[in-house]
Amino acid sequence: MRRDDRGLTRIRALRIGAVAAAVGAAGLASPAYAHVTVTPSTTTAGAHAILAFSVAHGCAKSPTTAITIQIPARITSVTPTRTALWEVTMKTEKVDPPAVDAHGNRIVERVGSVTFSTGTPLPDGYREVFELAVQLPEDTGGKLVFPTIQTCVTGESAWTEVPQDGQDVPELESPAPGFVLSAPDAGTNHHAVAGNARLAAPVPASETVDGITLAALVTGLVGSVLGGVALFRQRRRT
Repeated sequence: MRRDDRGLTRIRALRIGAVAAAVGAAGLASPAYAHVTVTPSTTTAGAHAILAFSVAHGCAKSPTTAITIQIPARITSVTPTRTALWEVTMKTEKVDPPAVDAHGNRIVERVGSVTFSTGTPLPDGYREVFELAVQLPEDTGGKLVFPTIQTCVTGESAWTEVPQDGQDVPELESPAPGFVLSAPDAGTNHHAVAGNARLAAPVPASETVDGITLAALVTGLVGSVLGGVALFRQRRRT
């Protein structure tokens, strides 16, 4: 075999290997796109989080018309994000016994489920994301699971399976979206609103006045120097 032929053979082998790797990666990734998934902005217990629920296909290729997300009983604060083309409906339920939130407020009712529905069905193969703003539970025990019903023009898909002890999520045919709560770091303040308020606090009036006075003095000094230079140049010309 000539040297040129050996080079071409190596190139073909590399190309075949690359294609095989790509096919393998697609095969491994495909189950992730076959489910309704949730991506939290944070998993820290007690934190305020944005939960993004992703839908990337229909029910056996039938377009999606609604998504109903069940909220775990441990979550008592839910605010859905409005989405173009989708109507939002919240179903509430009693909290018995009543709970108390981080601010000491007594909670007797909570959002048990949120439904996003549309008159313009989402075609199979197109992706949509639905967001919920929630406050995560203070304790870090276990996993938060959000059983989800995907309703389509024809039929529905129930993403409600929860892994049993010793069972992994990939083994499930229709796993419910969920994630595990993590412990907060020492000294972490979970109340982002309070933290942002402190960052946005107005500057004291005395500090503002001092800053303006200093700026005026500097501006005046620069003006005096420039004026003196101009006067000196004018006298030299005359």
